Formats: sequence, structure tokens, C-alpha cells
Amino acid sequence: MKKITGVFIIILLISTLGMGCVGSTEGTDISEQDDLIIVEEQSELYSQKQERIALVNAAIDLIGEKGELAFPEFRQKDSQWYHNNSYITVWKTEGIRVVFPPKVSGEGGSVLDLEDYNGEPLGMIIIDTALSEEGEGWVNYYWPKPGETVPSKKSTFVKRTTIDNQTYLVHSGFYVNDYIYTNDVEDLEHFSRFGDVFIGNLLHPATVNKELEVNYSIAHVIIKPGKSIEPHMMNNPEVYYVLEGEGVLYIEDVPFELSKGKLVHIPANSKQYTENAGDVDLEFFAINQPVWSEENEEMVE
Repeated sequence: MKKITGVFIIILLISTLGMGCVGSTEGTDISEQDDLIIVEEQSELYSQKQERIALVNAAIDLIGEKGELAFPEFRQKDSQWYHNNSYITVWKTEGIRVVFPPKVSGEGGSVLDLEDYNGEPLGMIIIDTALSEEGEGWVNYYWPKPGETVPSKKSTFVKRTTIDNQTYLVHSGFYVNDYIYTNDVEDLEHFSRFGDVFIGNLLHPATVNKELEVNYSIAHVIIKPGKSIEPHMMNNPEVYYVLEGEGVLYIEDVPFELSKGKLVHIPANSKQYTENAGDVDLEFFAINQPVWSEENEEMVE
């Protein structure tokens, strides 16, 4: 299956077509609302980044107050410094790990050759970031969560501090995937419908173990050459965006040619069926709003 890139933003824009104008003030002249106040709730990702910065700065303050006597506090489990996957790490600029709560036995070892899951020189990147003119910054890399083998995206804030002529690098990170949902077409498990038609849920809130606050779904659909999706109706609007192949989409028996890059909006309660008219797989995204559900679909003759 081919790697799909560059279309996800388009798909998300498509999915908003049925939402109307967000924040509409119909019948009101906003310029007359002198007391209008807009409050934007901070995202979980933004809040988590601010927490990492605050934690690192608090750790640096404690080191400034207690020196190396602060290090045992960083190792205390279920404390503000170390709980779940959140912890403070301290290195020397020479690349020696001084504090590493998840594995204390690793303290004293060198991190100069430390690489992330993709082979990037993680140890040197963190050191270079802390030794930069700014003295701090974010490092993004891939690392498996504890107990897992598949890598997750991790973001770490690192900051330099000097105590008693010794320079330390203090950092703390979090797994981005805990706050941002991602998926990959190549990783989807497709199920069969209508014979040689295969469907995988790229995005469906019911299959995700977190609140996404979206009311649409995106399915990756593959129709084998010479095969078709049988006539049916959806009681919600649907959008097709073609990724590969050629075919014909019939809406109320009116044919619409499908080819790579073509987008078609299917009105709600319209009879539709799709045929693969080419020699290769016909692949497209099917976007439903609200999310696709069996009760919204009706098979027709």
C-alpha cells in the first residue's frame, strides 16, 4: 500500500463543509459589541509543554538551593518530580547521566552515543540544545513507552544551569501521542464489504481511546479492479477524495468520473454506488459527518 502524504489538511477542511460558519453572529454587528470577550481554551498539548517548562525551572531552582542534595528528591516516586511517565533527568555537559529516576542503575553512564528509535543522535542533540546560545529548547524524537516496543513521538524540554562551577542539563519530556491523535494508512486493518471492497478506519471517534471532540469519520476505501460498492443511501452528506486509480461514482444514476485528486460531495439521502473502471485498485477517502454508522446507511435496489 502506498504512503499517503499531503492530503490530510485537505480532508480536514472538507469535513467542515457541513458545520456551517463557526462562531457566527447572525444578525449582529460585532463592531457594536464593545464588551465582546473571546476566551480560547488552551489545548492539552500547549498545557503539557508549559508544565514541562515549569517543572524543569522548578528543578533548577531546587538545585540552586540545595545543590546535589536535590538529586535524591528527583528520584522519589509518586512525587511532583517523578510520577507515571513524568520525571526529571539531569546530565553533565560531558554526557554523563547524573539523575535518571526510571533506571537509577543507568546513572553514571555516558549518553554521548545515545540514539533514538530512528537512529538519530539523541544524546548529542540534547547536549547541543542546552549548550546553545539560548541555553534551552525543545527536542523531538521517537522512543517506545515503558513496556512497549513500538516507538511514540516524545518531546523534551532541556535547560542549562550552572551550580558551583558545574554545568548541568536538566530536562523533562512527555509522549505527544497522549495528547495528539495520529494514524497511518499503512497501519490500518481493513475489513471486507461488498466482496472485493476493503475499508479501514483512518479516523473514527468510536475506535479511539481518547476524546477527539470531532463529529466526522474518515475511512480509507479500496475497490479492486472490476468490483463495485453496491447501491445505497446515507442519511448524512459524504465526501470522496480519490487517492489512486480510476472509477465512476453514480449519484442518483448520474455518473461522475473518479481519478487521482478528484473530490466529490454526495448530498444526504442520495442513491449512490461506485465502480472501479480501471486495471488497478481504486483508493479514496470517504468522509462522513456525522460519523459513519450502520443505522445511517440504507441499501437500495
